Amino acid sequence: MNLNIGNIGVWGFRHYEFLKHNRPSTVSVMRMNGTLEGYLREVNREATEMLETLVRHYATAEGVTEALKRTDQLGWVQHI
Repeated sequence: MNLNIGNIGVWGFRHYEFLKHNRPSTVSVMRMNGTLEGYLREVNREATEMLETLVRHYATAEGVTEALKRTDQLGWVQHI
């Protein structure tokens, strides 16, 4: 069974690589059960949400606003 990388996202793929190298038996069991791709999609969804939350929190802490983005795009990029 080949994974459709487009369906599991970047974080799902990275987790898959971790599992493949460190827990190959887990990968095999999940493949046999048909749960691997769904699990990796969920890992990707959760990791993406966590990243977005962290970026919002850091932006707030650094005072990065949409107004800064409009007035000083390079400064906005540097802060982000």
